[in-house]
Amino acid sequence: MAASLPLNRIVRGDCVDILASFPENSVDVIFADPPYNLQLQNDLYRPNLTKVDAVSDQWDKFSGFSEYDHFTTRWLSACRRVLKGSGTLWVIGSYHNIYRVGTILQNLEFWILNDVIWIKTNPMPNFRGVRFANAHETMIWAQKKKGAKYTFNHLDAKSLNDNLQMRSDWTIPLTSSKERVRINGSKLHSTQKPSSLLYRILLTSTNPGDIVLDPFFGSGTTGYVARMLHRNWIGIERESKYIKSAQKRIDSVEPVPLESLCCEDYNRPKRIPFGLLVESGLLSPGQRLWAVKGKDKAIILSNGKIKCEDRIDTIHGMAKALTNTPANGWDFWLFEDVDGVKRPIDELRTQIRREMGL
Repeated sequence: MAASLPLNRIVRGDCVDILASFPENSVDVIFADPPYNLQLQNDLYRPNLTKVDAVSDQWDKFSGFSEYDHFTTRWLSACRRVLKGSGTLWVIGSYHNIYRVGTILQNLEFWILNDVIWIKTNPMPNFRGVRFANAHETMIWAQKKKGAKYTFNHLDAKSLNDNLQMRSDWTIPLTSSKERVRINGSKLHSTQKPSSLLYRILLTSTNPGDIVLDPFFGSGTTGYVARMLHRNWIGIERESKYIKSAQKRIDSVEPVPLESLCCEDYNRPKRIPFGLLVESGLLSPGQRLWAVKGKDKAIILSNGKIKCEDRIDTIHGMAKALTNTPANGWDFWLFEDVDGVKRPIDELRTQIRREMGL
């Protein structure tokens, strides 16, 4: 199925028309940065009377909410058709459009996993001083089918966040002047997203080799980061002025060394149940275990649980009951080897992993 997709290419045209030619259920993840429908009526000026380089592109102009909703329904429906059952979709927007997009997502039976707030450290001020400065944008992360298994590299997200669970408020600067794509000194695309934003999205919700689709490719940030992280990408863009620069930008990035792609979630050691040690004969029913600290002893039962006095529980549950704190049974219990030396049962878990080629 993937062979008929234009992998690692930019396709010129309207995304709805282009997506109609793609196979169903063929894309792993979609990142969409659609027009925001800002509806700016007049030029915007700073207090010193210099003109603000705001979003005034023709592609962001709609006659009203009805036309915008029709546009949104069409492209989201087209994306849903090509997204795998296990796939997820990210869509970013501002208060001008994101609530309408969210409603249409739900009407199309996407299931929302998170709304992530991108907090900008350097937002544009509200020059007229008539409302709060808009300092964030909202990203909706949704899956195609409620309850389906999807990719979320939870441990990678924690590692990026100093080993703390990553929250849904992301503080990331706007696109830097160094990263900003410019033509003759003027920025090429008015809403270019920072690569750090896409890095976080792709590292946490895709795996190497996955197919990432961006139906509003613009300056090519999605392809740039996907190539860097060894993901396949497809860009769709109807404005020819963006395509050449986006391709040049993507070609300039060097993929990171394969050995540096550490995705902890799918490289974690396979879980070994304590009962497997009993089944394999490394431990035997009736054999004693000793607490690493204290005088507590337990007897191994034939079903992989242990008995301490009148209580029967797992190695973890028993350790917790004896200490009144959460405990890891692999570190808590000792067994006696053939020489009479008491050793951690975790050594046996390591041995069986080695024997199983894990």
